Amino acid sequence: MFDLHKIPCDRPVFIAGPTASGKSELALRIAEKSGGQIINADALQVYANWNVLTARPSAKDLNRAPHVLYGHIPADEDYSAGDWLRDVTPLLKGEPRAIIVGGTGLYFAALTEGLAQIPQTPSEVRQEACEVLQEQGIEGMLRSLDSETRAKIDERNPMRVQRAWEVLQATGRGLAEWQKDTPPPTLPVSQAETLVLDAPKDWLTPRIEKRFDLMLKNGALQEVEANLSDWNPSLQSAKAIGARELIAHLSGELTLEAAREAVIVATRQYAKRQRTWFKARMREWRVVEATTL
Repeated sequence: MFDLHKIPCDRPVFIAGPTASGKSELALRIAEKSGGQIINADALQVYANWNVLTARPSAKDLNRAPHVLYGHIPADEDYSAGDWLRDVTPLLKGEPRAIIVGGTGLYFAALTEGLAQIPQTPSEVRQEACEVLQEQGIEGMLRSLDSETRAKIDERNPMRVQRAWEVLQATGRGLAEWQKDTPPPTLPVSQAETLVLDAPKDWLTPRIEKRFDLMLKNGALQEVEANLSDWNPSLQSAKAIGARELIAHLSGELTLEAAREAVIVATRQYAKRQRTWFKARMREWRVVEATTL
């Protein structure tokens, strides 16, 4: 079993892990045991319109420990790793100590490795990117990127590829070139207790299925229905896994069972991408077997 007593009470704690691996519960246990404020590091839990669908902390969880940077961004606004870094930096000073938890590896990288100061993408470039992605797919975008950027990004991740394409179109410089100008990190790995959960596929898949069924029971379908009138698939908030699939069900394109299966498959694929990213980028972090929590 994981020993909470080995977590120092005088250092920030970072907890990364694939979706449904139990990282939020671990953060709560640490906060209850030795104090701390839980800070969100999930790129979709920041959006106000998604509560159930993104597995944001429940009212019961919010009563167990203070939580910040959850649901504070309107659905129609973009929110980048740079925005998150600006929001989280003031929370790292003084008390309560920070317990940062989430599955967005880019947020942790921005915090512990530094982040290039890339100008925000104009709305017209974002709209063009969505059109290119729809018409040409991810391969069309990749063909437009410079070779140095292609060598550095995850070519299987549509969000990362689109971001690189937008940067090149908006600034005339490749993402890799911008990253060469990265400033020093805000909080290096050496100054925090860093934990990354290792969740085996066979153990994680039933948890993903169970969690989504619980989401349906707790009102995920109703939450998606409430977003129908303002639905815009080009928005960053629309990337929430389950949103498109349940909208397809509400539109009569999929049965609920087919939508459920599509969501589970998409979630498993996302967890696989997360595991790959963590293994490549978090080699200095302490690996915790999720099955021991």
